[in-house]
Parts: sequence; structure tokens; C-alpha cells
Amino acid sequence: MDELNLKQLTLALRTIAEEKNLSEEVVLSVIEQSIAAAWRRDNGERDQEVRAVLNVNDGTAVVFVGREVVEVVGSEAHEISLEEAKKEKPDAELGDIIENSHEVTSFGRVAAQTAKQVVLQRLREAEREVVLAEYEDKIGTVVNGTVQRVEPRVVRVEVGKANGIIPQSEQIQGEFYSVGSRIKVFIKDIERENRGPQLILSRGNEQFVEYLFRQEVPELETGAVEIKAIAREAGRRTKLAVASTVPGVDPVGTFVGGHGTRVQAVMNEIGDQEKIDIVTFDAVPEQFIKNALSPAEVSKVEINEADKRARVFVNEDQQSIAIGRGGQNVRLASRLTGYELDIEQAVAAKPVEKSKKNIEDSLLDAVEENSDEATQA
Repeated sequence: MDELNLKQLTLALRTIAEEKNLSEEVVLSVIEQSIAAAWRRDNGERDQEVRAVLNVNDGTAVVFVGREVVEVVGSEAHEISLEEAKKEKPDAELGDIIENSHEVTSFGRVAAQTAKQVVLQRLREAEREVVLAEYEDKIGTVVNGTVQRVEPRVVRVEVGKANGIIPQSEQIQGEFYSVGSRIKVFIKDIERENRGPQLILSRGNEQFVEYLFRQEVPELETGAVEIKAIAREAGRRTKLAVASTVPGVDPVGTFVGGHGTRVQAVMNEIGDQEKIDIVTFDAVPEQFIKNALSPAEVSKVEINEADKRARVFVNEDQQSIAIGRGGQNVRLASRLTGYELDIEQAVAAKPVEKSKKNIEDSLLDAVEENSDEATQA
């Protein structure tokens, strides 16, 4: 990459910008980064502070090498003494960055290759950034995607023009993803770390289930019913607390749908192995906790508001139902209600013999009365 190539790059700037759907400023910045990288390869050190400025009118470039002003110079490539700095900039102070300029005329073959690699890599990143910018306003929505690759920890999915990943933590436990299959995914976030920007997708979060219900329950849009809370263990169980704002409207029935059609449509998407409990929200915490522990029947709830804990009393035969397999039912109910729930066995009241005897006595009395009346008659 000599002077001529710099001119060629300058001439190609507009074409690259059009082909890649990028602004000329972005492409110029990429070319300048590649010139800086090539200069550093030929003349400098790896982590040296280098920036380049390309003159688009004549195809020449100037490289600026920055060094920090320090008391004791440890590395001349990165630092300059205050005394030396003052020769170049009389008002220089400790901590300032002093730049020296170098005109770029030519590069060695290896440096030219470095520049080419930087151009390709940075252009790819810039392209991805432009594509992902289109998805910025789609965060929080569900879109259709195609499974591209299945790796041990992530599933790579093509979503329109962009590519995203479903990390293991966002997958539905036990769900099988096959390459080429079409799936619905929730756009959770855009991560701009490590290897350039990336779409983070989810099928395992609460919002995915909420979005699916929004598609099936038109009353959610009208405001007749609302979702108050969701707790989910993807692939296993979801609890949904729902409420109605219109008198006479049954919120649970609205979400379940006639013959269970609405809840079934959601289960068809997330898989039949995941159970969905829809319970009625209640502004009274004791009642809400009772509802949340469904299908268990609760005898009594004692709340400690300060600690956000509650003692829940259930009969012996309801204890295992309240706790659920592996503690799942009580765990989800805790997350749903916002209270730490302690399941305790209710003390069964001892049957009183006397009352039993009284019943028998009164029955006998009644019989005797009837027989007396019959005799008198």
C-alpha cells in the first residue's frame, strides 16, 4: 500500500459507502483506522496511541502519534518527559497528550496486509451496527427467525437482515432447535461488547410469554383485563397473575379462552411440557398468596410485612402440592407475589367426642319425640 494505493482508497471511498449502505464519514473513519494500524505495524509499537487523517482531495495522509506527559519516562513510544514536552508545547502539563505528526508515503507489504484486514473487519462491524440500528426500536417485541447454527451454549438465529443469539440462559429447557427451522424469538437487547454488536434473543423469559398472550387475548389491548405479574421457569412452569378492570369479566376465563383455546395456542408455541397456571390477582396479599399457590388448598396465611415473608398453613395432604416438585410451586408463587413463603403444616383440630355424642343424643331425642307424638295421635 504506497501513495498510489492511498489515492485508490480515497477514490473507492464513495463506492464502498454506497455498496455497504454506510455513510462516507464511517468509511473514511475505517480507512483512517487502517492507515493508523499499518503505520503502527511498520514504525511503532503494538499499543501505541496512533490516529491518521486522510486528505480526500489529494489522497495523502498524516499520522499523529500521541504520548502522555509524565515525570519519569518508562516507554518512549508511549510517554514523554515534561521537559521534552515543553519544547513542543510551552504550556504542557503532566497528564497531557502530546502529538507528533508523520506524513505517510508508503508501507511495507505486511503493513499493507494489516491495513486491508482492518478495513475488512471494521467495515463488517460498521455494517452490523447499521443493520442493528434498525432493530433498536424492536427491542421488547417478538419476531420470526430461522435457526442457523446450534452450538453447545448458544443458538444462532437469522432475524431478517440481522443475526442474533439465544444464550443458554434464554432458551426453553428441553427444547430442541433444528437448523433451518422457523421460530419466534423475543428481542431482548443489543449487546455492544467483545466482537462487535449482537442481537440478544430469548424464548425463555417472562416477556416472551406475555407477548404471546397479547396476541391471543384482545381484551388485554382494550384494557378489560391485565397481567399483574409473571413468574416463569422456561420449559417447566409459568404462573400468571391476572385481573379484570371491568365488573363481571372473569380474568382467568378470559385468558384460558373457550375450551382452553387461548392458553393452548401459547402452549403450542412454548411446548406442551411447560405447564401454565393462570391465577386471579388480589390486592389483599393473604388472598393473593392463596391464589398463587394453586392448585394447593391453603388453610391460613400469616404475613410479616417488614420482612416480606409469609407463613402459609396447609393440611397434610396439601403440603406436597403447595411445595411442588423440587420446590417449584412455592418458588414461583414467591416470585409472583413478592413474598418469601414458608409452607407449614396446619395443626389438625382434634375431634371432640362430646359433640359427636350430642349429635347422637339429639337424634335419639328427636326419634323419641316423634314416637311420643305418634302414640298420642
